[in-house]
Amino acid sequence: MKRILITLFLLSAAAAGARAQGEITKTGLNFGPLPAIGYTSDLGMQYGALLDIYQYGDGSFYPGYKWKINVEASWYTKGNSVYHIFFDSKYLIPGIRVSADLTYLGNKTTSFFGFNGAASLFVPELSKITEQGQGFYLMRRDDLRFELTTQGQIGDSHWGWVAGLAFNSYKTGHAVNKSLDPYNDYSLYDMYVGYGIIPEAEAKGGNHLDFKAGVVFDTRDHENNPTRGTNIEAFLFGSPDFLNGKRDYRNDYLKLAIHVKQFVPLTERLVFGAHLGFQALLAGNAPFYSLQTIQPINRKIIITDGLGSNSTVRGTIANRLQGNSYIWTNFEFRWAFAKFRWINQNWAISANPFFDMGMILVPYRLEEMKRLDVEPEPDDLFPVATVGDKKYFASDFYTGQNEKLHMGAGLGLHIIMNQNFNVGFEFAKCFDKNDGTGLGIRIGLNYIF
Repeated sequence: MKRILITLFLLSAAAAGARAQGEITKTGLNFGPLPAIGYTSDLGMQYGALLDIYQYGDGSFYPGYKWKINVEASWYTKGNSVYHIFFDSKYLIPGIRVSADLTYLGNKTTSFFGFNGAASLFVPELSKITEQGQGFYLMRRDDLRFELTTQGQIGDSHWGWVAGLAFNSYKTGHAVNKSLDPYNDYSLYDMYVGYGIIPEAEAKGGNHLDFKAGVVFDTRDHENNPTRGTNIEAFLFGSPDFLNGKRDYRNDYLKLAIHVKQFVPLTERLVFGAHLGFQALLAGNAPFYSLQTIQPINRKIIITDGLGSNSTVRGTIANRLQGNSYIWTNFEFRWAFAKFRWINQNWAISANPFFDMGMILVPYRLEEMKRLDVEPEPDDLFPVATVGDKKYFASDFYTGQNEKLHMGAGLGLHIIMNQNFNVGFEFAKCFDKNDGTGLGIRIGLNYIF
């Protein structure tokens, strides 16, 4: 955190003292090694290292690049780890863009707040690893993923096609933390398994190979830091359940994803950006551990889980909103109040006030959740959790409430090098205390859209 603040100070000082200069056209290889120091309110403090490598060639397509590679190895203080390598090129195969991602996310203490948003009770004290909280809202969800995506242009138009595949191997179970006793601590995950809301066949995770295909439309002037244009992505993705051996039932599923992004220049340095996201189950039975996976075409952020979290509805706690289908939208202004050259690189510092909202459209296993509501609550019944003198029983964790709109707003600051490498600091607050308490913080790479 101290290095981040020092970097901010140095860049601000450089911006204040820099004279107006034209942008440098970058050529050849450009290396960006940095400590991977970040923070999210969901995962804690991040530490590690990352390396961005850009090949700009002769500079004729700058700020575009011939290819780029991103490598990261980092850890979070709440027990999670990230090992990631990403490759992207429009020129490896003539006329076809190729993107590949290989990532391992070791989430020993990921959040699990149940299904269907408002229908699941949220008690902030129970998410803590303390004598009172006991990590009731924590579980383990490791994910080894590989993604390969190809894209091509349709004629001379702005339309293109996309096709690819994604493999995910999920390992789920009780949270792993030195302060937790897996034999005595009881969690919402354990309760869902015990009541059959999460079937035994899914409880430990599974392997899935997703195939995706669709179309894209893109008129943006630059992909990573656009000032104008429209980007539309619409694609189907699904998985036949043939990698999990013999189960009592199958987890085949087919989903539809649509993303619409619009960027409007208001002044030379002020841009209005809007994003509409939609992901829906069309057919089949998706396993519970895949609900929060948002399938992108080109991955800008390593962790894109939702709905809820700092990559979808900023300010809400991660994984608060899980359902079969959901919609969300992001609005923000991007004001590049400083542009300058420093250490032979092009720099910009941009502020982005934002407003986000989203909701679950189609619930997930709602009838199974209603099993919780029929449980009696005599005084001698064993409570599943306790906060102070307050005892919580299994029936408390199905509220019976209808889903509603979830909203958050905040402010960010982004430091951008060569229009591609972007370190962002975003702070957000949700509007409803049932979606999270405190300030949602994200320090990481890139805009969320």
